[in-house]
Amino acid sequence: MRRSELQQYLDKLLENMRFKDYCPNGLQVEGRAEIRRVVCGVTACQALVDAAIALDADAILVHHGWFWRGEDGRVTGTRKQRLASILAHDINLFAYHLPLDAHPELGNNAQLALRLGWKADARFGEQDLGCAGQPERALSAAELAAEVGRRLLREPLLVGDGERQVRRVAWCTGAAQNMFEAAIAAGADLYLSGEISEPTVHLARESGVPYIAAGHHATERYGVQALGSHLARSLGLEARFVDIDNPV
Repeated sequence: MRRSELQQYLDKLLENMRFKDYCPNGLQVEGRAEIRRVVCGVTACQALVDAAIALDADAILVHHGWFWRGEDGRVTGTRKQRLASILAHDINLFAYHLPLDAHPELGNNAQLALRLGWKADARFGEQDLGCAGQPERALSAAELAAEVGRRLLREPLLVGDGERQVRRVAWCTGAAQNMFEAAIAAGADLYLSGEISEPTVHLARESGVPYIAAGHHATERYGVQALGSHLARSLGLEARFVDIDNPV
């Protein structure tokens, strides 16, 4: 299909104009006009660009793209190498950050809940990005953390009261620890996000609400997979997910 058609389809599907974000959502780098093969990944790193070149992709579709607010805008070093590679092979780069987190079916939060067996029944936080709902069954925080580890294939970090019984969970993928207080106010017995820093440990201990840091990459690798599968089913594009391992 035409690049412009895919751009319009994705922008409408993910409602990217609805969000205030830290980066431009949509087409970030213009490549060839016709698209038939798309490589999907979490982050537009050099390894993903190299994989797209090897697979003769027409477009790369990611959650974490380029041109973040506050970054040094000079095209030097690794930034130059990435951009040079994609331009030399005429590959399009599409990136959707908060719009992909928030989509009710294909988004990172929705897809993470699907894998964990959680059912969302409410939204909270800035731009309604956070989700709240029920786990499959009531467990202690420590038991729930162990279940998260089994399903995400990595050991999460649990801070706070591991004995607390969890009947209501709240979550937001990636770097959303700043929504912890909003999750507490929303009545969560436990909050899960991707990352954690020093102040969050104290908040978990003092509030009595445990916090699970399950990994930024680990919590955000499912939305773009679901989006790629959707494009294959709905538009007949060839979409392939390439998982560039990331321990964070």
